[in-house]
Order: sequence, then structure tokens, then C-alpha cells
Amino acid sequence: MSDKEVTLMENLEETRLRLCEKFANVTESDSAVAQCYLAENEWDMERALNSFFEADMESVFDAEDTEEIKNNRPLNKRKKTDLLEKAHSPETKRRMISEKVDCIDLTEDEPACTSSTSSKGSEVEEGDRKLSLVSWNVDGLDTLSLVERARGLCSYLTLYTPDVVFLQELIPSYAQYIKKRAVSYVFVEGNEDGYFTGMLLKKSRVKLHKHEIISYPTTQMMRNLLCAQVTFFGQELYLMTSHLESCKDQAAERMKQLKVVLQNIKEVPDNTTVIFGGDTNLRDPEVAKVGGLPSGVTDVWEELGKPEHCRYTWDTKMNSNKGVSYVSRCRFDRIYLRPATTGPRMSPEHMTLIGMEKLDCGRYTSDHWGIYCTFTP
Repeated sequence: MSDKEVTLMENLEETRLRLCEKFANVTESDSAVAQCYLAENEWDMERALNSFFEADMESVFDAEDTEEIKNNRPLNKRKKTDLLEKAHSPETKRRMISEKVDCIDLTEDEPACTSSTSSKGSEVEEGDRKLSLVSWNVDGLDTLSLVERARGLCSYLTLYTPDVVFLQELIPSYAQYIKKRAVSYVFVEGNEDGYFTGMLLKKSRVKLHKHEIISYPTTQMMRNLLCAQVTFFGQELYLMTSHLESCKDQAAERMKQLKVVLQNIKEVPDNTTVIFGGDTNLRDPEVAKVGGLPSGVTDVWEELGKPEHCRYTWDTKMNSNKGVSYVSRCRFDRIYLRPATTGPRMSPEHMTLIGMEKLDCGRYTSDHWGIYCTFTP
């Protein structure tokens, strides 16, 4: 074998070792699993990841649906209404989640109410014009207790009834599970294969006009930017969610993706409010390295005074889902806001973390806490 051939073989081996490492990081598997899937898919990362995530979870969710139908005892509507009327404060909501309250049904569509599609003459109470939003990496890649955790997500959506939901790390079967239950929402997906992001938009209050998926050209982890143009009580909103590249050694790619996000925010017309939310995996120095947030764009957590109880959305000290021995506390999940310069100026009002109660299965809904926040016009 010539020196040139030896060099080529060494470069090929090095390339494949890097691919195995990236595959293992994304899937949280080991190098042997990574090598198996990559070799079977001719070392094509995207095909290998798709193959890995196509592990048949549908049968698990179908079994859950069958059991629900078999044992279905509909909750008295008056009882359900009473329970939900009590769920005003975060403390009450947390208690209702931790207790096994049977009020997770999302299949009942809401009657049409005064919303962005209402006539101009309609009067709406000021409180009804508040926009509520949840952003959550639901960790669909972790298949342990996935049905129970998906049911936990539905419980939170029922209790908080957010207008907008940003979800990251969905897999197809998890997305289908939500679709079957959240019929009062329009579901916009950032992909159909592998794992991806999604948005839920409450039909009775948020009107979807169009959406688009913006690719990150050099991502190695199937990441993109999902955007939706909507109206909310006559206000033009541009909603964006993403899951930026994971892991500490992917900082350079993550910052490139952040630049794409910020550039797209700047390109939205000034008469439109922009809200971005998602699992950014960002460290504060990385934001500084790209020049910080553009003029007019604020980090909602910072604008609300950096509340300590909302600082860490990834917290292995409190969240035991990953079962790791080390302590890592990071603010990976973030919300950015750029208010419109004309018309009502949307401002952040409140933020809290959700998902901090263990489910009956002994695990949390996700390895990330979810963010719940409200905005006033």
C-alpha cells in the first residue's frame, strides 16, 4: 500500500470516528451502536439517524390508546370544570399535576371565542388579550416511560391552556400522540422524520397564515428553524422555534445557527412582533461572541429581572431523568422578544418553570423544565 493510500485510509478512519462520536452524542447511545447504524447506512449521518429514530414506538402509543378506550370513564363535565376553575395559581396547577387528577383530555375543541378573526366591533376584556406561551424540549429521544411522559405534557397543556406552544425533540410517534389529543390546536411540524420541532397554535385565539422551515446549512444534528406568521387579536406575530446544535464542542456551529435566528428576526417587518423560543443550548459567552442580541431584541428572562427560580432549565441537580452523577445547571432554554414598533407594544409579564413534579412513573415529563410565560399588549 502506497503512502498516499495509507494517508487516505487514516483520513477515512478519522472521519468515521468523528461521525460515530456525533451520532452517539445526538442519540445518547454508545460508539458500537453508532458504528452499526452508520455502516448500515453507508456512513450517511441523516439516513443513519432516521433509521435509529424509526425504532417502532407506534406500537407503544397504540397500546396506550387501546387501554384508554378499554378503561374509558369520562369525567363528569361539571367536575372537570370545577377542577380547572381551581387551577389559577402555579402552586395549584403544580399540585394538580402531582396528584393523579383525571383532566388531561385535550380532544374537546373549544367553542369559537373573540379572537384575531373577530369583527372589529367586538369588545374583548383586557385579560383575554394576554398571550400565553409554553416552550419545552420534551426529550422524545428518551423512550423510557415515554407514554407516561407524553401524558404528563398533555396534563400541563390542559391546565395552562397556552395560546402558543413551542416543542423541541419530538419524534413522529410522540407528535401523533399529541395530534390525537390536541384537536383544539393547529399543529405545525418542523419535519416528519428523525426528531424535530413543532408548534401548537390555539385555534380559537391564534390564526395561522403561513409557515416555513429555514435550514441550517452545516448542521450535523438535523436542526432547523421553524417559523410561523400568525395574527393574535389583530396583532401581527412572527413565531420562531429551534433546537440549536447540542454539546459543548459544537459551540461554533451553534453560534452560526444563532446568527441565522437573529438575522431572520431583524428581517421581519417592524409592524410585526417577533417571539423566538426553544432549546438553544447556549452559554452566555457564546451570545456575547456573536455581538449580543440586536437592538430591540430582548431576552425575556433578563427583561423580567433575571428571576432566580427560572434561571436553570437544564438542572441535573434537581432533575434525575438522565441519572447522571455530575451536576450541570444551565439556562439552555430561552425566549427572545422583539416588539412591533407600531400599534400595541407587547411586553413580557410573567415567567415560571413547569414540569418540576415527578409523574407516577417516577420520572419527570422531560429532562428539561418547560418555560411558561405571558405577554401583555
